[in-house]
Amino acid sequence: MSGGVIGMSRRARHRHVLRWLKFNAVGALGIAVQLAVLFGLKSGFHLNYLPATALAVEAAVLHNFLWHERYTWADRVQPSWRESSPRLLRFNLTTGAVSILGNLALMELLVDLGHMNFLLANGAAIVVCSLLNFVVSDRIVFCLPSKRGSQSESVTQ
Repeated sequence: MSGGVIGMSRRARHRHVLRWLKFNAVGALGIAVQLAVLFGLKSGFHLNYLPATALAVEAAVLHNFLWHERYTWADRVQPSWRESSPRLLRFNLTTGAVSILGNLALMELLVDLGHMNFLLANGAAIVVCSLLNFVVSDRIVFCLPSKRGSQSESVTQ
C-alpha cells in the first residue's frame, strides 16, 4: 500500500488496511461504471476507443469521488457543497489526471501496439493506476485539513 505502513502502530495499520479495502470496494464499483460507459460509447455510439476511454474514466472518477467522500474517507471529511467542491477539483486534478492519462497511454500501448482487446486493456490500465490513486487520495485529496499542504504523519514514516 505505501512505504509508511511499516512504521505505523498496529491500530494505524488496521485503519490503513481497512481504508485500502474500502478504496478497492469503491474502485470495483467504479470499474463496472467505467467498463459499462466504455462499452456503451464504443459499441453503441461507435466512438473511437481513446475518447470513449477518457469519458468512461471521468464517469468512474465522479462515481468514485462520491463514494470515497461518503464511505472510504467519511471519518476525515464532512460532505458539503463548500467543502466538497474544492475536494472534487483536487480529486479530478490528481487521481482523475492519473487515471485518464494512465488509461489513455496504456490503452494506446496495449491496444495499438499489443493488439489486446480494448476491454481487457482497460482492465489492465485500471489495475496499474489504482495504487498511485490510493496514495494520492489518502495524502492529498482526503487528508485532514491541518495536514493538507504539509507532510502528514504517514508520509514521514
